[in-house]
Amino acid sequence: MRLARERRRIPLLAAVAALYGCAGAGAAPTGAGAAPTGAGAASTAELEALYRARTDSALARHTEADADFMTRMIGHHGQALEMAGLAPSRSASPEVQRLAERITAAQESEIALMRQWLEERGRAAPATAHGDSGHAMGSPGMLTPDQMRELAGASGGSFDRLFLTFMIQHHEGAVRMVDDLFATPGAARDASTFRIASGIQVDQRSEIARMQSMLEAFDPPGAAR
Repeated sequence: MRLARERRRIPLLAAVAALYGCAGAGAAPTGAGAAPTGAGAASTAELEALYRARTDSALARHTEADADFMTRMIGHHGQALEMAGLAPSRSASPEVQRLAERITAAQESEIALMRQWLEERGRAAPATAHGDSGHAMGSPGMLTPDQMRELAGASGGSFDRLFLTFMIQHHEGAVRMVDDLFATPGAARDASTFRIASGIQVDQRSEIARMQSMLEAFDPPGAAR
């Protein structure tokens, strides 16, 4: 077991040595667990301490705008999950039901990433597993209580049209939230924040285009409803 652990540490130590330019630290160990040798070489413990310090520094390098974005986007996604959850029992279209399934899978995954981001930085994440739309009230694109009731009360083709119309509105709000984050001085500077936010933006823009095409197919220009 010890030999296996030491072997797993070798690539990490080499990577950290390269990052910090430790003299002799990039040399291949002569045996399992052997520390780098040579003048000025850092010990295994020193290299791992440097790696932990760099990781801790990266986690600390975030702004209030970053944390607020993650918290509100979890809530924003939470409402999208509520909307998508209505489709299996109310939608008349297999295409809309499949879309709702894809939205659910993507946004549950993104919620997990954002919760992890907050927890790793000592920030409180919304308590519910699928987010809490209450954290996002007032955010762009959020459906009003009346709109949610209208969607929940619809079925068949009426549900499909409302779902697409309201989800486009909702996704456009999420895109705006990312735009606002990127426009905030100092925000989204660390790689993790940028990766999560830009991933959300790309996915939602793609889905907006798809939903607009679906809506046009349901209601071709000039067709009677």
